[in-house]
Amino acid sequence: MRAARWCAPMILAAAALAAQAEPLSGPAAAVHVLNRLAYGPAPGDIERVTQMGVARYIDSQLYPEALELPAALNERLAALDTVQRSSGEVLGDFLAVRDMVKDETDGAKAMRREVLGRIATQAAEARIARAVASPRQLEEVMVDFWFNHFNVFSGKGQVKPLVASYERDAIRPYVFGSFRDMLGATAKHPAMLYYLDNYVSKAGGLNENYARELMELHTLGVDKGYTQKDVTELARMLTGWTFAPRQLVARNETFRFDPKRHDNGEKQWLGRAVKPQGQAEGEYALDVLAVHPATARHVSYKLAQYFVADQPPPALVERMAQTWIASRGDIRSVLKTLFASEEFMAPEAQGAKFKTPYQFVISAARAAQAGTGGAAGTAGMAAAPLAEVKPVMGVLDRLGMPLYGCQTPDGYKNTQAAWLNPDALSRRIGYAATLAQGVDVAVVQAALGESVSPRTQGIVASSPQKLRTAMLLGSPDFMQR
Repeated sequence: MRAARWCAPMILAAAALAAQAEPLSGPAAAVHVLNRLAYGPAPGDIERVTQMGVARYIDSQLYPEALELPAALNERLAALDTVQRSSGEVLGDFLAVRDMVKDETDGAKAMRREVLGRIATQAAEARIARAVASPRQLEEVMVDFWFNHFNVFSGKGQVKPLVASYERDAIRPYVFGSFRDMLGATAKHPAMLYYLDNYVSKAGGLNENYARELMELHTLGVDKGYTQKDVTELARMLTGWTFAPRQLVARNETFRFDPKRHDNGEKQWLGRAVKPQGQAEGEYALDVLAVHPATARHVSYKLAQYFVADQPPPALVERMAQTWIASRGDIRSVLKTLFASEEFMAPEAQGAKFKTPYQFVISAARAAQAGTGGAAGTAGMAAAPLAEVKPVMGVLDRLGMPLYGCQTPDGYKNTQAAWLNPDALSRRIGYAATLAQGVDVAVVQAALGESVSPRTQGIVASSPQKLRTAMLLGSPDFMQR
């Protein structure tokens, strides 16, 4: 707790100190973009980004197809059979052991533990491996952002075996593309259909959960001019959007429109008369919501909050929203507006964001070369293998951010107020001490470069040698991004 008491006031002062700095350029600018577009610098990253220039680095991250994944990372991902298989196959394994629940023999218990553990661990391993070791860092950052935006909770029934497919099929392909495409992919994925109960919604048995969150969280935002009547009418338009677990297992049929479940009456939604059109009613709703000005501002605000500041500049949000409207929800175009802005590269933006537990754990692994059996980061350095993912999952649990574990549909927050408290800081410092064992402080210091203040460098240098790496990774400077 003493370390946390020392750490907390320094963290609160870090953003104010950043505002006194000179305009960002050179290594300072490189550190800034690596902390925002990536999960922090790995050894060699700051020098490489400084040499290639920040603008060129940002462009490479916005078009990641040209960045080859390290062979060792590809091999590790390929070995995760659960992540490679279809959602139907994994759901079949899950349902088979679930149906054995009354079998209390040792063999049945062992099989349940093995299957359920493999499903959870391999999904987490694929996400963490990419986040630490992929050179396509912005892609991994955006996967985290969009998964939170379209959150599903793996602890709810059949979502657990479907979460890896949800991230792979409904999130990852669209993180730089059309928001409408991602909106449709998440709406039709069985993980979302199950999580927010739309798979049971039907005429005469209406469930409004998904319709409400679709408008309130995924698109328009809270109190943006719609009424409870609009929520109900949208839920009616989405009746019949479902999936059948047996057909998913047998044929990998991830979505079906069931006309027998659909409410065929006329609807009045957002001031529009909607005539009976079956599935097309829901598609029309997604078309409208994806390009609505309220959606443009709501999602632009969330992006600016994630990448710039907890209270993002209104003028920046408005410019991003205008880009959204002009491009009809092209995510890459909106990100270009964001990253090219003066607000993003302003001195006061450096260190103005407090890392979430996930960002802290991944950035610590990158800085300490605790990779995933392949080249970490964008520098191509040889990383020490991260032998087990389960301890990392355990750390995230203790820090209050279990992977795929947010129960509420609004996802995890990314603000300082959500994560900065003495108990959480003590747990972070404890993880830093564990991770730092056997890691050369000079390697971490070189990786972090100018992101470590002279004051912190002095405190670390005057500390016992065996504590120095842990103090860097547990320092107030490292908690900020």
